[in-house]
Amino acid sequence: MKRSIILSLAITLLAAPASGFKQENLDKLKATNACEMCDLRETYLREANLFRANLREANLFRTYLREANLTGANLREANLSNADLTGAELNFADLFRANLRKADLSDSDLREADLRKANLREADLRKANLSNADLGEAQLAFADLQEANLFRTYLREANLRDSDLRDSDLRKADLSDSDLAGADLRDSDLLEADLTGAELNFADLS
Repeated sequence: MKRSIILSLAITLLAAPASGFKQENLDKLKATNACEMCDLRETYLREANLFRANLREANLFRTYLREANLTGANLREANLSNADLTGAELNFADLFRANLRKADLSDSDLREADLRKANLREADLRKANLSNADLGEAQLAFADLQEANLFRTYLREANLRDSDLRDSDLRKADLSDSDLAGADLRDSDLLEADLTGAELNFADLS
């Protein structure tokens, strides 16, 4: 009997959702506009006002942040993989080394954001505004950047291998020493872009 009670308790604990813990973190974020290293995965934060919020190293995996205001937010080393950031305001945000793999950033505002060494592999950045953003050494392989605004964007040593850059605005962008092998650059505007030392094998520049 004792053994069956212990087993039943163990199963209950394993099956229990983490919603209480997540709610506690969400309450903390709402009260203080900060939640470093918090577990906020899969939280619904559509149109949330997180202006200058401190979410450094937070787990925001699959978090719904569509049209959220994250202007100037601290998201250094945060996990935003598979997150929905469609139309979000991320201008001046600190996303250094953030994990944005497979995140949806279409139509988002990332002007002057710090995305150095960020992981944006397979991310959706269609029509995103990345003008004057710093993407030095960022991972953008297989990313969709169709019609993205990359005017004056810093992409030195970025990995853009097999990315889709069709119809993008790359005027005056710094692409020096970047890897553009296999990238689709058809109809993109590269006026005054710096491609010094860039890898362009199999890239389509037609």
